[in-house]
Amino acid sequence: MKQVTATGQTVEEAVEAALAQLQTTKDRTDVDIIDEGKKGFFGIFGSRPAVVKVSVIIDPIEEAQKFLIHVSEQMGAPVEIEVKREGKQVYFVLTGEKIALLIGKRGQTLNSLQYLTQLVINRFSDQYLNVILDAEDYRNRRNETLMQLAHRLAQKAVRTGKDVALEPMPSYERKVIHTALSENKRVKTYSDGSDPHRYIVISPIK
Repeated sequence: MKQVTATGQTVEEAVEAALAQLQTTKDRTDVDIIDEGKKGFFGIFGSRPAVVKVSVIIDPIEEAQKFLIHVSEQMGAPVEIEVKREGKQVYFVLTGEKIALLIGKRGQTLNSLQYLTQLVINRFSDQYLNVILDAEDYRNRRNETLMQLAHRLAQKAVRTGKDVALEPMPSYERKVIHTALSENKRVKTYSDGSDPHRYIVISPIK
């Protein structure tokens, strides 16, 4: 956290001096008054300057945005970002000409970026925030694909009488599979392995 201690003839002047040093505005800072100062005789003798400590408030969502902009530019695929927040869930919707580079094969690059963005946002947040990164409506399309996959592999598990293991997936994708098959009375699902290689097993109920 950036912070400075500044002095001035009044508290207001001390705050202005601190804001100038930090190159920010008052609404983005916390101000702690250390000494309100004292006016001396004739405004000179025995006077004491006001002293304040001003700290910049860091916005975790802004920091996550900066991270994504920086990484996308480094990858040669600059993006524009739309942010939506629902409670502790933060959605970053990315758009850009070379967005396919950021999605990657089966969304692997997007998943990796999402994981890193989650680390960044929670480094600066005082409460845990869950990040969802999306691009070109990839998450909805991926969810539909996963649901179709779940039903197809559930049929395979029932037909063969054997467990079917899926490829490793992040937790929110595993949740899609679990939910898709939650009402299927002929199979049960469970997760196995450890992150980031945790995967789902679809097991026929015998």
